[in-house]
Amino acid sequence: MEHKIVVMKGDQTGQELLDEALRVLDPSVIQFDLQFETYDLSLENRRATKNQVVHDAAKAMKRAGFGIKAATITPEEKGDIGSPNAILRKEIDGKVIIRTGRRIPGVRPIGGTFAPISVIRMAVGDAYGAKEWREGEGVDEVAYRTETIDRKTCRAVAEYAFRHAKKMKAKVFGGPKYTVSPIYEGMLKEEMDAASLRYPEVRYEPQLIDATYALLLNQAGDALVIPALNRDGDCLSDMVLQLFGSIAGAESILLSFDDQFQPQTIMAEAPHGTAPSLFGKNIANPMAMILAGASLLTYINDPKATAASRAIYEATIETVHEGVRTADLSGSATTSEFTNEIISKIQTKLEVWNTLQGF
Repeated sequence: MEHKIVVMKGDQTGQELLDEALRVLDPSVIQFDLQFETYDLSLENRRATKNQVVHDAAKAMKRAGFGIKAATITPEEKGDIGSPNAILRKEIDGKVIIRTGRRIPGVRPIGGTFAPISVIRMAVGDAYGAKEWREGEGVDEVAYRTETIDRKTCRAVAEYAFRHAKKMKAKVFGGPKYTVSPIYEGMLKEEMDAASLRYPEVRYEPQLIDATYALLLNQAGDALVIPALNRDGDCLSDMVLQLFGSIAGAESILLSFDDQFQPQTIMAEAPHGTAPSLFGKNIANPMAMILAGASLLTYINDPKATAASRAIYEATIETVHEGVRTADLSGSATTSEFTNEIISKIQTKLEVWNTLQGF
């Protein structure tokens, strides 16, 4: 069976790091056949096509089911082409964004954090795209905002949080401020409670969002999965990734679902930006982008894809553990040297595993 991945090129260092991840995903490295369909989502091409290339990439992702995207520039000027991510999320009907923080060898975490933490964030609605307006003048001026969430998205967040926690052997932790907002934020809490009944084997410890922030500083021992509203999840994931001392060891996954809440379209990317100050210097850390590719493989229902994903994860962490690190992790390896070491380890692992089959 042919497995196609839609590749979305980006800007500056974001594109350079995507190139490194694609070197790792090369079929000659991972011993698994992948086909790639490429779309140029650079700022220049988005402007030239008036974002048509973004719409085309989204349609291709829906057909293929899989995509990997480089970091892109979102221009700040009003009336410019805006964010490609907003278009992609809408077009593929993305409901959930998953960001997972994990320990990186040799990097000191904050607050003693060492077990993985995944934030399962609502990808649409809430504060993003809310209707805003003002009334009155001077000191009597009042600003208003109308936000919406829907039950289907809340159910997708809750359902996937419990499935992900079961897979991670983690605890579902945290939640919205439902005591202050029982109608609006309470909708997500209702779906979390209902999902906990469907997955009684998964530990469940609901907390208000403010308590979640506070308790994260001393919840060092348990692997956690945190369902969150869009705005809460945006802020929370930034903090969670930094608890591990660096966002280099994290990846970001956007998911859409079918009617049974099974993943239908999966887009992987790194949580960092385009890092213009590092562009062209061959010193940026490709770790997050490489792990994004590894995570994407976990959604392909094929034992070879599963083995390739495991090999990439292990090789990446082992490379850092052995001292081959880029400058941001207090090392001296270049971007390409770091990737070369990972590729060598992946190939060795897969050869050994294939040799040992049947023992």
